[in-house]
Amino acid sequence: MSIFFLQFLVDIIFLTLVVMHLTKKNFVAVVAFSVQSFVLTLLFFASFLETNNVSILLMVFFTLLIKVILAPMFFLRLIRENHLSFSVNTYLSMPITLVIIAVLTFMAHSSKFVPLTQIVPTHQVLLSIALSSIFIALFLIVNRKETISQILSVLSLENSIVVFIIFAGLEQSPNLQIGILFNIFVWIMIATVFVSLVYKHFGSSNVTTMKNLTD
Repeated sequence: MSIFFLQFLVDIIFLTLVVMHLTKKNFVAVVAFSVQSFVLTLLFFASFLETNNVSILLMVFFTLLIKVILAPMFFLRLIRENHLSFSVNTYLSMPITLVIIAVLTFMAHSSKFVPLTQIVPTHQVLLSIALSSIFIALFLIVNRKETISQILSVLSLENSIVVFIIFAGLEQSPNLQIGILFNIFVWIMIATVFVSLVYKHFGSSNVTTMKNLTD
């Protein structure tokens, strides 16, 4: 695939993270995560076409099955069963959130991170965007008050890290691939159990309600 098309795909992942910051609906956040994961599947497939590594083709299959299809189905079921259509507000206001996103994006493209983004010189722009996505996903984790949003943020962080790994040329490591699959299964189980328990005991998915545990 051409470098311009690859950059377009990485830009989509970046934009889905921005959407997850802006949306007030859990359904939209799940759709954004699904789109993000589908783009990751395409990037794995592009890597397979370049390397002809069969194990990467397995990653294409498992990412498509688990992250694009099964994981969104799990989250949508949790939303429906626990009446979590609307996401809890963020800790920071929308204007401040957008400013921080812009600052994090600028940081990822700054000279301080050039040694990291030049691991593969031809992929410097792609690695910079992937690094921006990592920073924004980390910010999303700490800025959201709602459990489903936080878990989606962690999975999005993983997607962003995997994208960085792909363009850094490290995706062919069998141990890394096994680790990625393990993380997918673990986080889906955590999401199912954690969200259900929080809603059952607190009647809300807002993590700030857990401050009562300190009383």
